[in-house]
Amino acid sequence: MGIKSFQGSRRQQQQAMDSSPFKVKDYMTRKLITFRPDQSVEEVIDTLIKNRISGGPVVNENNELIGIISEGDCIKQISESRYYNMPLDNNSVEKHMATNVETIDGEMNVFDAANKFLNAKRRRFPIVEKGKLIGQISQKDILKAAIDLKGQTWK
Repeated sequence: MGIKSFQGSRRQQQQAMDSSPFKVKDYMTRKLITFRPDQSVEEVIDTLIKNRISGGPVVNENNELIGIISEGDCIKQISESRYYNMPLDNNSVEKHMATNVETIDGEMNVFDAANKFLNAKRRRFPIVEKGKLIGQISQKDILKAAIDLKGQTWK
């Protein structure tokens, strides 16, 4: 009986993960609630509450991603409007959305996407193809992929 190395087994497992069929595009949400830049923050708040979501992409008339609006952006606007004693409904999404939006490639495997979530500390990433918004991947979507993967390869 000699000493057994587990390194070879681990390398094979890593190669299997790299060529994984578990792509972001297979787990992303395609039916998105989106916002327009001319909508009021009040409308956004109403939509977030009704749909139990924490934010969403902002698109123009060509469905091109131009920003993201979140609960935090809305709270900041509420706080500022109270501080400056300004009416809430006079402010558009365009004035309060984040415009520096990081996206994920739909062809990326979910392992790389999981790392991107950890490093970027974001809840969701939009997926853009040929300039158009086609979906969004969330942390919960990554967890769903992990459960699917467990059923196939984790023992």
